[in-house]
Amino acid sequence: MTTYLTPFTFNNGVELRNRVVMAPMTTYSANPDDTASEEELAYYEERSYGVGAVITACTYVIANGKGFPGQFAGHKDEYIDSLRSVAQAIHKGGAKAILQIYHGGRQSPRELVPNGDVVSASETIAADGGKARELTIEEIQEVVKAFGETTRRAIEAGYDGVEIHGANTYLLQQFFSGFTNKRTDEYGGTLEKRMRFPLEVVAEVNRVKQQYADDSFIVGYRFSPEEPEEDGITLDETVQLVDRLANESLDYLHISVMDFRSLARRYEGEKENRIKIIHRVIDGRVPLIGVGSIYSKKDASEAMETGAELIALARELLIEPHWVEKIAAGEEVITEMDMTRENVIPGPMMRMMQSNPGWVPGVK
Repeated sequence: MTTYLTPFTFNNGVELRNRVVMAPMTTYSANPDDTASEEELAYYEERSYGVGAVITACTYVIANGKGFPGQFAGHKDEYIDSLRSVAQAIHKGGAKAILQIYHGGRQSPRELVPNGDVVSASETIAADGGKARELTIEEIQEVVKAFGETTRRAIEAGYDGVEIHGANTYLLQQFFSGFTNKRTDEYGGTLEKRMRFPLEVVAEVNRVKQQYADDSFIVGYRFSPEEPEEDGITLDETVQLVDRLANESLDYLHISVMDFRSLARRYEGEKENRIKIIHRVIDGRVPLIGVGSIYSKKDASEAMETGAELIALARELLIEPHWVEKIAAGEEVITEMDMTRENVIPGPMMRMMQSNPGWVPGVK
């Protein structure tokens, strides 16, 4: 069954030509002034001709949220033209363009943020082993507003939507996690209070959407289901967050896992598939994007069997940029990188892949 090649309509009436989405991947390839580079634009356009939507690499919403070198910026109006160039590259192939917005929190490299001032939900260990400072209430409110402002820029730049990045241990997840959030005020202490910051970001993004766009503007939210640490996020906690998010006027939810087959690490129910558990909790209120190690036609069909309405491909679209078109035409696809072929991948991104052997099959 190739149901993933059939069109999909969101609750807001926006239609995707199929149910395959390009997952967000960091490119490390922006220009020195943090504008999108020609290499990045070519990379996005190349992959925009088959998928229903492209979710971009994350852009930071405020200066102290930059989490990677070579990351294109979205935190000031002067970057709207750069943001627009990415949206236009994606639209060339007919895909919807969704800008992923985020704050790196404690994962932000000290040398990339103003005055080396790394921040998080609480004072905690930063990515470099040093300390991340606890955000004040006023600063939290500034970050919430910054998510809204970057959403406004996305609207002005012609994007079809934004994805709020609440996954992969960045700031929103740091607030939700008991491992990184040790606050005792209204933003920490109980599960309900740890949800507060992510939910305020969602509310602000939706407020800005209502002010500057219409219902056709897509707002999604990405989350990681579990953390390995003893006091980290459990699937039981994520189930409660997802239950709330599904009622927050979002257009989709997007799970972040390395393999769509992965089972729950800690859960009160049986050790079953994480995506199936989440899909059951959502119960049809919003669509779910499943993801993780989808390379072949068989993988894609099996991923759809989890119940996810949409599937996201990441590494396979690096290997096979025209995966959707080839599958639709009945052609064979490769599932390991052919290093002799021009795959239109920015140089810094390829070098990063080569420095992490095994992340993308076949990369040498």
